[in-house]
Amino acid sequence: MRSPRGPAMVDRRRTQRLVYVALFLGLAALITFQRLLPIGGYGAGISVDPAQDPASELLGLSLRDLPPPDVLLCLAIAWVVRRPDLLPAPVIAGYFFFEDMLLMRPPGLWALIVLLGVEYLRNRTDRLRGYGFAIEYLNVALLMLVMFAANRAVIAIVMVPQEPLGLSLVQLLGTILAYPGVVLVSHFLFGLRKPATGEVDSLGQKL
Repeated sequence: MRSPRGPAMVDRRRTQRLVYVALFLGLAALITFQRLLPIGGYGAGISVDPAQDPASELLGLSLRDLPPPDVLLCLAIAWVVRRPDLLPAPVIAGYFFFEDMLLMRPPGLWALIVLLGVEYLRNRTDRLRGYGFAIEYLNVALLMLVMFAANRAVIAIVMVPQEPLGLSLVQLLGTILAYPGVVLVSHFLFGLRKPATGEVDSLGQKL
């Protein structure tokens, strides 16, 4: 006789996934909405005199125009590293493609790069479980560097206008620095943590 517990477990696990997918999409929508607001970057309203700060002229940027970190990228990576089963690849690719259209980026380019990056980490989550956060952070930082470089390289090849290199470097650095904060919020506020090797959930399923 088949135990009624089996279908109940499947439904509970499916519900958990839907809840976290809905949560991710809700947070992503808030982040995108903030990006669309005409409030500038961090330090809006503060200008830099190139004569007083030659570095700002060299980098081609001012404090008023500094771009914010890509928190959405941090969120996707942090969640995939911790619970790859709760954030399917189509959800990530679909939303980043949607954001490409809203922000008038080359359609699908950044979405594809993000998808390849997170899937690279998803396939290595078992290996990352055996290491501490420092190794994870190093891997994520290097991956972000490759992703940003690949994005700029492709845009340059197709000769599409893009932001100055200085702004891209500032955003990359800000994104890398923002990652630990996103991990902390995901852990303490949303209950997402990196499970131990061989750990199972309350349904007996491997995490």
